[in-house]
Amino acid sequence: MYSRIARSVAAALAVGAIGTLAAVGSARAAGFSLPEASTAGIGTANAMVANPKDLGAIPYNAAAMGFHDKSSVALGALMIGPSFSVTTASGSHDSNGADWVGVPMIQAAIKVADRWRVGLGLTAPFGLETRWPYGTFPALSQSATVRLPAPVGRVSIPTASHPTNSKLEILDLAPSVAFRVNEDLSLAAGLDIYWAKSAELNSNLGSMSGDGTGVGFNLGLLYRVGALGLGASFHSASTLGLSGNFTPSNTTLVALGRLPQGQSASLDLDLPWRLQLGARYEFTKELAAEFDWSYTGWSKFQQLVVTGDRTGARISTETNAWKNSGAYRLGLTWQVRPTTQLRLGYAYDETGQGDNYFSARVPDNNRQTFGIGVAQDLGRGFSVEAGYMYVMGEKRNVRSAVPYTSTSGVNGTNALNGQYEMSANLIGIELVMTF
Repeated sequence: MYSRIARSVAAALAVGAIGTLAAVGSARAAGFSLPEASTAGIGTANAMVANPKDLGAIPYNAAAMGFHDKSSVALGALMIGPSFSVTTASGSHDSNGADWVGVPMIQAAIKVADRWRVGLGLTAPFGLETRWPYGTFPALSQSATVRLPAPVGRVSIPTASHPTNSKLEILDLAPSVAFRVNEDLSLAAGLDIYWAKSAELNSNLGSMSGDGTGVGFNLGLLYRVGALGLGASFHSASTLGLSGNFTPSNTTLVALGRLPQGQSASLDLDLPWRLQLGARYEFTKELAAEFDWSYTGWSKFQQLVVTGDRTGARISTETNAWKNSGAYRLGLTWQVRPTTQLRLGYAYDETGQGDNYFSARVPDNNRQTFGIGVAQDLGRGFSVEAGYMYVMGEKRNVRSAVPYTSTSGVNGTNALNGQYEMSANLIGIELVMTF
């Protein structure tokens, strides 16, 4: 009996703890995406891909550089205050993660010739932090009492891996180049150099920490005809090779040789491709509106396969089976004074996470986003921008009829049944210099 339980524990640990790496809960866009790349984007709910005027559009579409006659540098930060909660059979529980998480928003666009611009941006497009208290999910918090040979005697060991806290932060260093084909058309291309700066995973059985890198590419197009602007931006999928160290916390299983003292492991994390199309219309010189449609290739996020570095053998496999999802964004910009611009935005994001493999690591659902922002010209080439965004997720009632067993995966089973809720507050500020 003990041997069967221990094998189940080890399998659950590998899947539940290491699988957290790509399934960190996010308080932002569908899945674990963070599309906010500038303060202007925060105020317009990320409807910026067809904007040839505002510098804050460059991180969304590098082709926007071609329409700016001056060089520019923007330095800013995004502060995110997420809130997750779930009501299960054991009561109501909050995900007690960090109250606020800060990520960078940095963008430089340099004019090198009449038709050529080069850019370099730094953002955090994926990741966040969640913490579920032990006992949140009763079926994953149970233990079994077994009798072992003397002198050990009767011991209590866990029968499943209960997720506790998870943290993931991915930075994207994006060099790019833009070419102004003519007065109305600009094209751009660049790289997305990803770095999983922080990846920390904890469960009741152990923890894992590590990092890794990956590379993708991006393309941009921006066309302007009269008062109409049309834009398109594409970021390719990418695979990050992550490596780290697993540290068990259950001393009983370690002493009995059922869990290793410590083991290095690797995991390939597949990031989705992203497509954004937009149309912007200037009703007057002061007032403009943009509608964008975004589509994210979450179908790339199918499985998480953990491999032991010493043996090269597969340790575990976790199925996610996500689907591609869309988002609809509307942004308004109003130049209320020659030196002051106001921004408003609304977006509706669809989740890519279905019911069959629902994961508490990403308690995702459809959500609505409301943004407001302001930009103030300070003179002498300087301006300051600020934005606020509120994210309101729809409640998600998980009522799976699939029974959880110690030998099955957790995703999509009744072990995660409950009512999930989420919201988030986001604040961004930037200092912009043109020269």
